[in-house]
Amino acid sequence: MRFSLSKKKKEADTAGLPTVLFVCVHNAGRSQMAAGYLQHLAGDRVTVLSAGSEPKDKVNPIAVEAMAEEGIDIANNVPKILTTQSVVDSDVVVTMGCGDACPIYPGKRYEDWVLEDPAGQDIETVRGIRDDIKRRVEALLTEIAPAH
Repeated sequence: MRFSLSKKKKEADTAGLPTVLFVCVHNAGRSQMAAGYLQHLAGDRVTVLSAGSEPKDKVNPIAVEAMAEEGIDIANNVPKILTTQSVVDSDVVVTMGCGDACPIYPGKRYEDWVLEDPAGQDIETVRGIRDDIKRRVEALLTEIAPAH
C-alpha cells in the first residue's frame, strides 16, 4: 500500500516522531541510500521521506547493489518529486546537491550534505559514497532520536 507524504506525516504527528526528508536532484541515489539507512537504523523512531527536484524513473541500480551489501533493500523504492508540502511536513530537511530547488521555511532544520553523485559511477565509488552517507545518518539519528 502506498501512502502520500502528507498521510505519512499525519500518522507521524500522532506518534510524536521526528520526520526527516532527504532531497537530491534525481531521488535515485544519495537520498535513497540515506533514507534506506535511516529507516533501517531508526526503525519506528523516525518518519523517513525522500524526494528529488527532477526525479528519475527508477533508483540507480548501483546504489541498490551497494545498499544490498549492507542488508538494506531499496530496490522497490520509487523516486518521488519534491513538493512544498513534503518540506512543510518535515522537521529536518537534508539536501544533497539540489541547490536552490529546495524551498526554505522558517523553523525547519536544514543540513546540506556535500556528497559525490553516484550516477554513472562504479560500485567501488558508490560504496565510498554509501559509507559516507551511513556515517552522516548515524550522527543525525543520534541527535534527533537517541536510543532508549
